[in-house]
Amino acid sequence: MPKKSSTPKILGIVTARGGSKGIPGKNIKILSGKPLIAYTIEAAKESGVLDRLILSTDDQKIAGVAEEYGCEVPFLRPAEIAQDTTEHLPVVRHAVQWLKDKEGYYPDYVMILQPTSPLRQPFHIKESVELIIKSGADSVLSVSEIPENFSPYKAMVVDRNNLLKLFSGDPVKNRTARRQDLGTAYWSIGSIYLFKTDLLFNSEDPNFYGEKVAPYIVDKKYVVDINVPADWETAERALNAMNKDNPSVTNSSENSDKIS
Repeated sequence: MPKKSSTPKILGIVTARGGSKGIPGKNIKILSGKPLIAYTIEAAKESGVLDRLILSTDDQKIAGVAEEYGCEVPFLRPAEIAQDTTEHLPVVRHAVQWLKDKEGYYPDYVMILQPTSPLRQPFHIKESVELIIKSGADSVLSVSEIPENFSPYKAMVVDRNNLLKLFSGDPVKNRTARRQDLGTAYWSIGSIYLFKTDLLFNSEDPNFYGEKVAPYIVDKKYVVDINVPADWETAERALNAMNKDNPSVTNSSENSDKIS
């Protein structure tokens, strides 16, 4: 009986629906010299850790551009899971099930890579994979530190009497005053979702996370999620600055973020 490989199979799925409304044609619109989706495909391929990289889209134009940059397009996504209200879970489940049924391929892990994070670098992908293997976690989620001014430890709400209280429900007088005493909080930046494939098909609670979620902490200079024109402008400025300061930044892991 053949010996099972110790190297896990990791499937990268680029998700790119055709009906963007905030920025029409967003996924293949030119950003700093190349289509938005190209940044994600190139980073994924250059990471060297993915067993396969496929695209899930309902749009033939997006599919054509993705193929030009070396991404597999084994199918076009059915219309019923390509709506404005469609969540990621059925999209990813469809892709994994299609590959299993049509090609007999079933990976150990799946990584969702959204084109809306063009500042993601190859080393982010590589180190996320190293983290999930080293930690034994069910999933790895890319996060970044919430700026102090927006810390949930400082957040307040207006109660039913139109009075301020802390988000926790405590009186405002209990608010932490010193910056040094604030806890560190993080938010999901959307650039990497990496998880055990079997989580997708859990009979009771299909999900991307499992019980043990390891954080992959990303420096804020690599954080942008393009949804509106202002985000596009932010990404363009950041890419131009990165290329000016270090032309090889998209191919290098010398300045990689440390795994925490």
